[in-house]
Amino acid sequence: MSNEYGINVLISSCGRRVGLLGCFRESIATRGSNAAVLAIDAGSTAPASFLADRSWVVPRCTEPQFVDAVLELATRERVALIVPTIDPELPVYAATSRRFREAGVTVSISSPAVVQISADKVKTHEWLVAHGFPTVRQTEPRLALLHASDWSLPLIAKPRCGSASRGVRRIENWLELHALVDSAEDYIVQEVAGGREFTVNVYVSRSGECVCAVPHWRVEVRAGEVSKGITVKDRGLMELARAVAEALPGAYGPLNIQCFVDRDGSTVITEINARFGGGYPLAHHAGARFTNWLLDELEGKSPPYFDGWMDDLAMLRYDEAVYVPGSRIRAWSGESAWPSTLTTRSI
Repeated sequence: MSNEYGINVLISSCGRRVGLLGCFRESIATRGSNAAVLAIDAGSTAPASFLADRSWVVPRCTEPQFVDAVLELATRERVALIVPTIDPELPVYAATSRRFREAGVTVSISSPAVVQISADKVKTHEWLVAHGFPTVRQTEPRLALLHASDWSLPLIAKPRCGSASRGVRRIENWLELHALVDSAEDYIVQEVAGGREFTVNVYVSRSGECVCAVPHWRVEVRAGEVSKGITVKDRGLMELARAVAEALPGAYGPLNIQCFVDRDGSTVITEINARFGGGYPLAHHAGARFTNWLLDELEGKSPPYFDGWMDDLAMLRYDEAVYVPGSRIRAWSGESAWPSTLTTRSI
């Protein structure tokens, strides 16, 4: 496999996904390929964009020019695989994946139905209940107040279509819940799940088979992403996640399922994310190489069932920095020099 056959990988909305970029680079290297890992982002200062082989600033995924810009770039740069990484871009790629496919570009994206289920916490809850999967009780703030005797404080409030833990809050009293009713944002409330929080990274092949499920205990979370985690080879969690992934109508590629496991082993599912999770590198380093399998499927190879990943592997994430000439940042931001109107002040 070589670059001339158009096997370049493009990470979309690359942001801080330096770890994911490294996983793809490793997978490409082990195949003896000279393919490139490329990156795009709507911001000019995304750290991963400076570590990619090449990178570009593109319109935001919510702007009408986004798809045409990415499609033109992918065709020009001989991209074979696009990997979305943030929730807002998933519906866009799911709706236009056929356009990319007709241009010879595969997008690592599930069906529009799966994206809709995962993006909307009301739809997630309804789907889990309808399919008999264990989940937390959930309702609207208004209905919780109307039937207050049926609910015990504290509660967890989340934006209905939020992501990355933005806007999530713990409701300690009814006045706080009243405030949510009048909020401009659409919220849901859930009962507080007990026990330890887990993410299960799963990979679903083109045939719809979940070939791998890797649970990790979210020991510590920062800004919605796991900062410390440990892989746990819990067969019950693995089978539950596999059943969820295979029941979803058109799941494909990497997904992750969030759940809580109590001391007695009872499990509830709280969220489904139809993309690589921020903690995926832990599964990768444990031996579950989803990035390899995405590349394999581009060549028509079906990934095998795999549960030989390493149990009890810990990941301890830390901050790192990218150092580049300031001129590169100013060029992208439109600032050619230090602002002349800025004055300094002595301390």
